[in-house]
Amino acid sequence: MDPRINVVEKRLEKIGKVIAIAGGKGGIGKSTVASLLALVLADSNQKVGLLDLDFTGASTHTILGLEDFHFPDEDEGIIPPKLHGISYITITNFTQDHATPLRGQDITNAILELLAITRWDELDYLIIDMPPGINDTTLDIIRLIKKIEFCIVTTPSKITTKVVKKSVELLQELNVSILGVIENMTYPTIHYAKEAFPKSYLGTIPFDETYENAIGDKEKLLETSIANTLRNFTVICDKMC
Repeated sequence: MDPRINVVEKRLEKIGKVIAIAGGKGGIGKSTVASLLALVLADSNQKVGLLDLDFTGASTHTILGLEDFHFPDEDEGIIPPKLHGISYITITNFTQDHATPLRGQDITNAILELLAITRWDELDYLIIDMPPGINDTTLDIIRLIKKIEFCIVTTPSKITTKVVKKSVELLQELNVSILGVIENMTYPTIHYAKEAFPKSYLGTIPFDETYENAIGDKEKLLETSIANTLRNFTVICDKMC
């Protein structure tokens, strides 16, 4: 067995909840939900970490306004830099925001190495921004982080809902804990996910026209209806706490 696996377990010992924000397709707002959920939790005095594992399309750094890409400090591992009160690790710390052409075993090794060398402080929550679909990254994370729970993001689209449903079914087959399904960027009259996921449907996040101009600005992000909705998702908070 790879000795790094035991190291990963020790690295995560001080973390309360590990929540993966996932979905079946790209462009559905996973990174937005992950970033703003981390901001909202940190703003409520929780100890929060954010890990961006979307190697091919990392974008949490853009949302949060990170512009200084540098290798994290080292002391018996790497120490996650703080951003807006969040302990934050993203692949862009190592790639300088360039493309990361990884595949197969390279992805597994990258994830294992990143989890093994990162020294997380004591955290109430570690939020993980996942890549689209059920792929190598997702399967590796499920294998390596035993206590992980998934929050699934979808949109008011028949196509997206059907694809996300397949992802949910696969996670259930793998006996992975699912906190529920959030329908993002919704309009008042269209809610496909409520019918598709009657038992796990958590609610909606309305489309917010102010969000684009808030990207990169912590205070503006916290004022968006997205952040306010995440703040008011009492069902999620009850399950997470």
